[in-house]
Amino acid sequence: MTEKPSVLFVCVHNAGRSQMAQGFLSHLAGDDIEVRSAGSAPGDSLNPAAVEAMAEVGIDITDQSPKILTPDAVEASTVVITMGCGDACPYFPGVDYRDWALEDPAGKGVEAVRPIRDEIRKRVEELISEILPGADEPSK
Repeated sequence: MTEKPSVLFVCVHNAGRSQMAQGFLSHLAGDDIEVRSAGSAPGDSLNPAAVEAMAEVGIDITDQSPKILTPDAVEASTVVITMGCGDACPYFPGVDYRDWALEDPAGKGVEAVRPIRDEIRKRVEELISEILPGADEPSK
């Protein structure tokens, strides 16, 4: 059996975008993909608008908290997806790095966060179909 793919989502505060992405990937891929998120400068708590936007689609991320980005987390990942953390992400050969240019939801209300959430879901679904062969239909 091949090793389970591992995805790390990274943004600056690990309070909005990366947490929403982690929530979607965990929800849609279940245990088929290991998923983590971290921030280059983690905030004190999750973005309330991100929490609310995810709750609207039936995903509870309130059990998460912002975590600091560590080189170990990056090195242990198959795919590292950055969302506006610039050069703060350490580089390791063999890790697949991708940058998702997404608007930062910090300080925005839930109305402004919804389109960001929806774009993250679309990208996560594409990612699942790419790294899990035969997973064209993510389980709902």
